[in-house]
This record gives sequence, C-alpha cells and structure tokens, in this order.
Amino acid sequence: MKRIRINTGKVGLVFRSGNYKRVVTEGVYWLRLFEEVYEYDMSKPFHPSIELNILLKDEQLASMLVIAEVKDNEIALLYENKNFKAVLTAGRYSYWKGATEFTFVKADLNKIAITENIDVSTLVRKEVLPYVRVFVVESYEKGLLFIDGKFDKVLETGVYYFWKNPVGITVSKADLRQLQLEVSGQEILTKDKAALRVNFYTQYRIVEITKALVDTKDYEKQLYILMQLALREFIGTLTLDELLEKKESISTYVLVSLKDKAGNLGVEIRDCGVRDIILPGEVKEIMNQVLVAQKKAEANVIMRREETASTRSLLNTAKLMEENEMLFKLKEMEYVEKIADKINSISLSGGNQIIDQLKDIFIPRK
Repeated sequence: MKRIRINTGKVGLVFRSGNYKRVVTEGVYWLRLFEEVYEYDMSKPFHPSIELNILLKDEQLASMLVIAEVKDNEIALLYENKNFKAVLTAGRYSYWKGATEFTFVKADLNKIAITENIDVSTLVRKEVLPYVRVFVVESYEKGLLFIDGKFDKVLETGVYYFWKNPVGITVSKADLRQLQLEVSGQEILTKDKAALRVNFYTQYRIVEITKALVDTKDYEKQLYILMQLALREFIGTLTLDELLEKKESISTYVLVSLKDKAGNLGVEIRDCGVRDIILPGEVKEIMNQVLVAQKKAEANVIMRREETASTRSLLNTAKLMEENEMLFKLKEMEYVEKIADKINSISLSGGNQIIDQLKDIFIPRK
C-alpha cells in the first residue's frame, strides 16, 4: 500500500498495470499493489497518456472535462477566462473544468465571409492572421469584390476581412479623386499640311466604378485614345493660322466631344486645355520673320504718323508767326537763347566796334 495526496487544483488518474482504473480529486488516497497515479494541473490543457476515448468511458472523468472537436477546414479560437489564447486546428482537444474557464469560437474556413462573433483585434493577431485575408479600401477609393473571377459587390471605404481558403478573392480599387491625363508631343497635321506637336491635358474623375473597371478594359488608355482622336479631328480642319487664332477653342471642342464617350467609360471630364503648341523649326523661323516684318511695318507707320504730326505743328506755328510780328520776335529770341546756351566763349576780330559785332550776332538782318 502507498499513500498519496492530491492537492487543490490537481487531478490524479490511477492506473494499474498500465490500465486506467479511476480518477481521484483533492484528498488523501491509498494505492494498491501495482497501482500508480498521474497528476494533472487543472489550469492547463489535458494531454492524456492513453487514448482519450478510453478515458471518456469513465462518466466521472468525462464530467470533469471540456472537449473541443475541430473538423477539417475548421479552426477554433481558444479563450481562457475570456482572453484569446490560441488557434486550434483540426483535431480533438480536452481541458479541465473549474480552475480556468475555457471557451471556444469555431470558424468554418469553407466560408468566405467572417460571420462568427470574433473581435477585429483578434483577427489581426499573428496567430489568426494566417487564416485571414485583409483588404483595405482607403477614404478616397471604392473597391470591387470578385469571387472566383465573378463580380460580387461594391466595397465602400473600410477594412474587409475574409477567411483564407481555396476560393479566389480579389479586390480591384479605383481612385475617386480628380485625376489628370496628358497627351504629350502628339504630332498632328493641320489642314494646310503643317506638322506640329501638341501637349494637351485633361482632368477627370471616376463616377461609375463598375463601368470603369468591369465593363471597360484599361479605361485610362481608352480615354487617352479618345483625346487623341478629338484633337486630330479638330486640328485637321483648320489651317495653321486659323489654329493659332482659335487656340482657346480647342479645349471647348474636346470637352464637348468627350463628354458622352467618357461617360460610357464611367468617367466624368472636369476640365481640359492646351499646354503647348510646338511648331517645326522651319515654320517657327518663318513665323519669326513674319513677326519681325510686321513689327517693322508697324514701327514705320508710327514714325510716319509722328512725322506728319510734327510737320503739321510746324506749319501751324509758321502761320501764327507770319500773322503776329511779336510772336515771331519771341520765337527768334527763344532760338537765340538756345544758341547762346551752347556758346562757351566769343572771339571778336576786325575793326568794328564790339556793340556792332554783337548786334550782328544776336539781331538778324532784315
């Protein structure tokens, strides 16, 4: 005989010659010959040394255990005292009742949506994350959910969680902010066969995401081609001179032309315009020559106009001086004064008197 003691929080399984006999709880016991006991901590999972099904035939022991059976394509989230502890995969698990509260949340991985009552903070735990697919749709985006390649629904802004399984899940997202598309260096012939390059921009935004991403392949490339065609259609009907005069009307034409076509792509055109019109070197040189000639002609016209005005002013002055002797004398003295301002010194020679010489200088002879 051997005396044993089972302390609080412990459980003992008694075996005789390797065969299970009974369960003993807290207390003092005597073991018979060839009997031995295995102690287990009730706060920890129960890992029996023999087949669990054999032990469960003992109703007393079975009533002391919590059994969790996890099937294939399932997982179970283990909580100890309502705190997440671990992820249980396919198998059979046993835990002692009483000392610790063990609870389980089972999840069917064959499903796509996570319908179980699982907190988001638990879904992003490193233990659970390998079984979860996460998709984020930003505040400026919308998303399209595809299941096995088939469109399912539109996803608004938010974070979406799905179980990870063989079913293919993808999320296509579109930026709903105002976007800009540029046609750079587009070579176009005018009506008079002048080759030029145009830099053009368009500002747009996606208004119907299903049209843009489901009904249309590469909506941005198609919008780019529509811009090219609209530019060629407008510029090809004008000569170079007409085009340069109507440069501002290009954006209006393209805006009207693309409105309905862009709508079929799920896109709304907000604004557009010409950034640059680049002429070939020869044409640019000729245009510069024409511009210089025009400016010279304008300068000559202005000079002739000023000369005519000056002559007319002189004629009017002469008429007034002819009619008024005093005015003539004042004008004469004005010019003498201007001449005198420019004289630094006066040299006198000859036998005439100084006064007579000065009179000869400042008083004109009649």
